[in-house]
Amino acid sequence: MSNTLAAVELDVKSVQEDGTFSGYAAVFGTKDQGGDIIRKGAFSASLAAVPAARVKMLWQHDRDEPIGVWTKFQEDDHGLKAEGRLILETARGREAHALMKAGALDGLSIGYRTVRSSQDSAKSARILEEVALKEVSLVTFPMHADATVSNVKSNDETIAAIRAATQAIKEI
Repeated sequence: MSNTLAAVELDVKSVQEDGTFSGYAAVFGTKDQGGDIIRKGAFSASLAAVPAARVKMLWQHDRDEPIGVWTKFQEDDHGLKAEGRLILETARGREAHALMKAGALDGLSIGYRTVRSSQDSAKSARILEEVALKEVSLVTFPMHADATVSNVKSNDETIAAIRAATQAIKEI
């Protein structure tokens, strides 16, 4: 059993003005640059044992720089979906928020302890069958090839959408 870091896909749906965002902290079934493939269900036991708020949100895996709190993790067919909130009262939280909104910070990386794994020699990969999730960091350079932000909404876009919807209702 080892403590490991793995960068995987961050598919952020939105970053709100209050610092909340969601995305995928891990993707199932695809090999990362470290040669690991996470199997669906690998996080189940860990998620049942440890509340989301106990999993640390760090800046670039730096234990001295917590930047927010995780509010929810859920496994689905695609991967480990994460919801969290940056602490905007911290300098690094504000910085991460600005960088995410601009699209300059677009990766997540998980820190975990391997509980159970196997080798797939045909794929030259380690299959992570069960892991204990310890932390999920916002990172600049993730290990997974698809670790990019797909869509970030700013408060201005949300306000514009509300105004457009309000105008459409008035015209009915």
